[in-house]
Amino acid sequence: MTTEAVPLTPDAAPGLRFDLGHRRVLLIIGALMLGMLLAALDQTIVSTALPTIVGDLHGGSHIAWVVTSYILAATVSTPLWGKLGDQYGRKTFFQASILIFLVGSILSGLSTTMVMLIAFRALQGLGAGGLMVGAQAIVGDVVPPRDRGRYQGLFGATFGVASVIGPLLGGVLVDDLSWRWIFYVNIPIGAVALFVIAINVPGQLRRVHHDIDYLGIIVLSIGVTALVLLTSLGGVTYAWSSAPIILFGVVGVVFLIVFALVERRAPEPVLPLHLFRIRTFWVASTVGFILGFAMFGAITFLPLWFQVVKGADPTNSGLRLLPLMAGLLVLSIASGQIIARTGRYRAFPIAGTAIVAFGLFLLSRLTPTTSGAVQAFDLVVLGIGLGSVMQVLVLVTQNAVPQSELGVATSGATFFRSIGGSFGAAIFGAIFSNVIVGRLHTQLKGFRLPSGVATSTITPATLARLSPPVRHGFVLAYSSSLQTVFLIAVPIGLLAFAFTWLLPYVELRQAERPAPTGNGASAVAPAGDGAPAGDGARR
Repeated sequence: MTTEAVPLTPDAAPGLRFDLGHRRVLLIIGALMLGMLLAALDQTIVSTALPTIVGDLHGGSHIAWVVTSYILAATVSTPLWGKLGDQYGRKTFFQASILIFLVGSILSGLSTTMVMLIAFRALQGLGAGGLMVGAQAIVGDVVPPRDRGRYQGLFGATFGVASVIGPLLGGVLVDDLSWRWIFYVNIPIGAVALFVIAINVPGQLRRVHHDIDYLGIIVLSIGVTALVLLTSLGGVTYAWSSAPIILFGVVGVVFLIVFALVERRAPEPVLPLHLFRIRTFWVASTVGFILGFAMFGAITFLPLWFQVVKGADPTNSGLRLLPLMAGLLVLSIASGQIIARTGRYRAFPIAGTAIVAFGLFLLSRLTPTTSGAVQAFDLVVLGIGLGSVMQVLVLVTQNAVPQSELGVATSGATFFRSIGGSFGAAIFGAIFSNVIVGRLHTQLKGFRLPSGVATSTITPATLARLSPPVRHGFVLAYSSSLQTVFLIAVPIGLLAFAFTWLLPYVELRQAERPAPTGNGASAVAPAGDGAPAGDGARR
């Protein structure tokens, strides 16, 4: 059974408004970008402040949880925010997520113990999940599919810029003010976003009774929490073969299986399983997961490369990431503009993933003597690849689903990328930890370390106090170990490249289409996901 493809009117889709003036749309997009900036910035801004925070609040054994609690809360809450926005209107829940984030920021800045900071960082993360999903989903409410590319490109640029300048801004605030200002700086930005959203974003056009999938939310949260804890703590706090890690793995798998069974019976599931019958959705989610795995897993180590191998301080290491930001910024905006004009997107994720894999290969060839120009070129290449693909995946996902499921589809794409990043950071971290032990043993054989210096706590300051032969051994060991990490990321990037060829071609339309057909293919466009692969390849 098929459904005739007709334009979706505002009355048919509550909250859908394509009749807003250009100036009003720009104000909305600006406010949404501020929300995205807040969420993305706080993923990385804490990193350079952690040593100072530990010195002030103590509790160094819990330092990893300052970051983990934020990522965990944001990841777990992502599908919930997407579903609630679909059910009751995205404006209300985007405003709620801003308020939750700001309250968490204020309380984090006022924390007097490490336990308080971890708890309030989790509250921040809860709001961040709604910011990331809501910002991208609201674009789908106010901008026609054909025009979304140019705006989604801006969101990709915002996310990339925030990820790169986070450590730099954190270092500046800690040096010139206090570590508490890395949280207080969110307040004026969030206040402006909240005001503009309240004034300019249209509210829900009508209200409908909905059944909230409480059981699905609880089961998914437990399953995802267990897997994130497994990837965050495995090989770091606990050995991979230890009882806690095995328990986390078993709980994660069991609860995800239970989640699938629950969603089959839920009247309004938090993550509808029928979305996985839409080829565009599951391919884009798979590519996002793999790319998040390779990207976050490898990029996490770039500051370590600059600080240990090249001897840069935290602020300077942030500055050296600017070429990555430049490549990402230019291509995110350019790809969005081109897609908006042509309606064709398929070439960008295919080319982007290939360029990402090539960029990771270039990073695997860095040595302690590599010039600054070569480093900058390698980072620009990686940034170009990431800018060509990351936000396009969200765009094509939104184009493949009916307006009524825009939020859950957007949250699904974000969710899988976040999970991939968590897995990548943990697994690459374990690889680095295992490799560095052998490399240090080889390079430092016959040398004795000074008292109080451990191989696991090396910083540029401690390196400077070592004798030249020992310092040289450390640099070579770290350099070769990081080369291994980047090299292992290359085939993972190529795997994402292979999956992008499965993306079907569906032309982006100027108006929305109704719900999916009975066979699971989207009726967004007449070609749909059911278009022959060859057709997509020829476009």
